Amino acid sequence: MFGFSELGIESVTTILFLVMCLLLVLGIPLAFLTGLIATILAVGWFSPDILPIVVNRVYGFMTSYSLLAVPMFVLMASLLDKTGIAKDLYNAMWLTTRKFKTGVALQTVIIGVFLATMSGIIGGETVLLGLLALPQMLRLGYDKKLAIGVVVSSGALGTMVPPSIVLIIYGLVASVSIGDLFTASFIPAFMLAGMYILYIVIRGKLNPALLPAIPDEERYAQISKEERRKAQINIALPSMIALLVLGSIYGGIASVTEAAAVGVIAVLGVSIYRKELTINVLKDASYTTMQTCGMIMWIGIGAYILVGIYNLVGGNRFVESLLISSGLSPIGIILVMMVILFVLGLFLDWVGIAMLTMPIFVPIVQNLGFDPIWFGVLFCVNMQMSFLSPPFGPA
Repeated sequence: MFGFSELGIESVTTILFLVMCLLLVLGIPLAFLTGLIATILAVGWFSPDILPIVVNRVYGFMTSYSLLAVPMFVLMASLLDKTGIAKDLYNAMWLTTRKFKTGVALQTVIIGVFLATMSGIIGGETVLLGLLALPQMLRLGYDKKLAIGVVVSSGALGTMVPPSIVLIIYGLVASVSIGDLFTASFIPAFMLAGMYILYIVIRGKLNPALLPAIPDEERYAQISKEERRKAQINIALPSMIALLVLGSIYGGIASVTEAAAVGVIAVLGVSIYRKELTINVLKDASYTTMQTCGMIMWIGIGAYILVGIYNLVGGNRFVESLLISSGLSPIGIILVMMVILFVLGLFLDWVGIAMLTMPIFVPIVQNLGFDPIWFGVLFCVNMQMSFLSPPFGPA
């Protein structure tokens, strides 16, 4: 209609990139600017007749069965936040680790893994750990930089630890098995948590001033049988929730979506047992869930439309030819992709990055002979770094 096809895909790609950067700088939300650019590109390259096809693409994505897992896991995280389950788990772990100078830091990493296995959402874990762990670490005398680093990095483990929502969105966009992604990320996620623990221990040995001088009366205080029993229950209940969610997935008993629903029921059951489930808790958790899912869905719609139209005009073939003609080896091309993802992660949310880049990158990765499951794990590691990196660093 506007003769965009006469400009060529190279010029259109450059214009798209510059316009997107300009609109982001002006503060236009990513969901709206991607939808706006996609509509202009579709009408300008083809005609208004293409718009019904765009609607059909969005409808197919939004009605995906696997997408139901996202609100379920977000609701789990919201319920854990609104009830005292996570707080009591943290306090119970303190009774176990208090004898060690690195105890609170180590338990923060462990709790980060626990929360990730129970919810799969990133931001909520970081906020929760910031409320629970950071005041305790600063009160005891941990170095402030170390304390903050431990909290934000432990909270960001949710990008890797199954059932990560990042993995779910990647699986949907890349059209790969979410169950296989969970299996592939399991060992790398726990290796990453293990390396965090190792780093804390080594830093503490090399520079003891970073760690607190915990009074002996606090480290070796006697624990009553009642306190010990409560601590065991407070550790056992979250462990049961994590076991139900992951066990049902890895045991082949339930799909990811079904396991998410099982997790919500388990958290509700534990909340009822603890007499913490109230109308206000349900209302607040539901409101938080709708806010988070609304953000994910709107960004997904806009980005899905833009990438769909861009690929339709030949953008994916252009990017592939550009990378392959660079003369780099297949691993070199993967590294370039990782650099691009990292730079994007400095400014954009992970949802937008996944929706905008994966439909273009994943086919290229497959053509290079790499497994998209393996690439998905690399993507999640990269998104964890972006979650911690300035200038915005959401964590």
